[in-house]
Amino acid sequence: MFRRSRAREVALQLLFERDQNKKPMAKAVATAFARDRLTADAESVTFCLALFEGVNTHRAEIDDTITATAENWRLSRMMPADRNVLRIATYELLHSPTSEPVPVVLNEAIELARRFGTADSPAFVNGILDKIAQSKVGSTAAAPTAATGGE
Repeated sequence: MFRRSRAREVALQLLFERDQNKKPMAKAVATAFARDRLTADAESVTFCLALFEGVNTHRAEIDDTITATAENWRLSRMMPADRNVLRIATYELLHSPTSEPVPVVLNEAIELARRFGTADSPAFVNGILDKIAQSKVGSTAAAPTAATGGE
């Protein structure tokens, strides 16, 4: 398993734990968990914690985006693994400073959903993230055209 894939997996575990418990996890506990699971690989730990903290920082906006995109689905009714896979990928698509290519983000999310969700999870996650990615591409593609007055 690639290092970033493993870091996403650990970030998912941290988000799942946070999602299931009312009391927020202390930063030191999250850091220790990530270091333990990622065998103290500094780059992976940093990426994992950036995902975890980024999702938590932008959670309200991320949840609003997922809710608006997921037709006929309330966030609270989604499987916890699916909900948190969607949060990670939506964060990466809309907020992450690393700007992973869209196909990489989608593929990683689908793999996480396949590994931690139900048999229906990969298609569910793909459908929602594809719409979010299309809206992102549409908004970034429209910005330069509007700024230059069209072609």
